[in-house]
Amino acid sequence: MIGLFYLGVFAVYIPLSIWLTRRAVKEARKRGIAGWKFGLAMALVMYHLVFWDWIPTVVAHKYYCATEAGFTVYKTLDEWKKENPGMMETLIANKRAPSVRKGDMKNYTDTYFLNSRINWKVKRNSKLLFNRWRHEQEVIDVKNNIVLARYVDFSTSQERPKAGWSGWKFWLRNRNCSDGGYNRDKLRDFRNNFAGEKK
Repeated sequence: MIGLFYLGVFAVYIPLSIWLTRRAVKEARKRGIAGWKFGLAMALVMYHLVFWDWIPTVVAHKYYCATEAGFTVYKTLDEWKKENPGMMETLIANKRAPSVRKGDMKNYTDTYFLNSRINWKVKRNSKLLFNRWRHEQEVIDVKNNIVLARYVDFSTSQERPKAGWSGWKFWLRNRNCSDGGYNRDKLRDFRNNFAGEKK
């Protein structure tokens, strides 16, 4: 159904853009002006009506993926075990990892209590320019509030069409940075190593 909507919109928008651009060229020539000047101006106006945020969104996404995204281990499992001898054997995984949420549906922090010593925090922030959403996950030792590992990723646009006009702009959608899925899997594996024994 959504595909038909897109086809309908572009079936009107593209021919209208071409017609208006040609009309601008003719009007320019009537006035003794080079046709390409008015034609280019009209083409840019029609392009920017819908695609004005495409280039800034792509540039911002690539920049933040290159400078802030990734997976970082601050303390390995072996290092943690060495600093906390015998502790790993006492950790019991909480069934279904109870959690608490702070924030709303757009900007939130979910804290999952994996066991008596380790928490897993999932954060999302949407107050970013050019349709950017920041996703962060951390594995934390609650005894001293030390971050053991962190994963940061960025997505663009809303993930559901009902989230507003930019949610319909499928060309802006990018669920994560190029290595985001791989890094998320690494964080999950790291987190699972600290979950404790299941009972």
